Amino acid sequence: MKNFKNYTPEKYAGNDFQEIEEGIYKTKSPYKIRLSENQEIFVTSLTFEFEPERYGEEDASPQDIPQTPIEGILDEFSVFVTDFYDELNETSETICYQEFGSTDLKDIQKLRTLIGKRFYAVSYTGKHREEYYNMVIE
Repeated sequence: MKNFKNYTPEKYAGNDFQEIEEGIYKTKSPYKIRLSENQEIFVTSLTFEFEPERYGEEDASPQDIPQTPIEGILDEFSVFVTDFYDELNETSETICYQEFGSTDLKDIQKLRTLIGKRFYAVSYTGKHREEYYNMVIE
């Protein structure tokens, strides 16, 4: 994945979102977290492009988001996906739109360090021939 950029959707101008700092907003979680319907979370939206030559991204597109690099982001930065921007991704040929959320502001701040960078998986084989991958940020 490459060319990470900030994306500010129109919904962030609504009353349900409070800007905390550039590109980061506080809102109510769309999910029940910790059994609380009113759990507040922090969200940010990013755009990026897939790299077909990278492991796990071979057949990726905004309409078919691969599990490997996205799970790597979720694990690496302790975030979860809160919006897939289906309409934008359906009409885009190369740019993918995603909103990420966390209950911890620091996780979202750390995630935003991807802006301007690349994030991808490199596969390797374990000693029992299992396939694994490491995530790389550059």
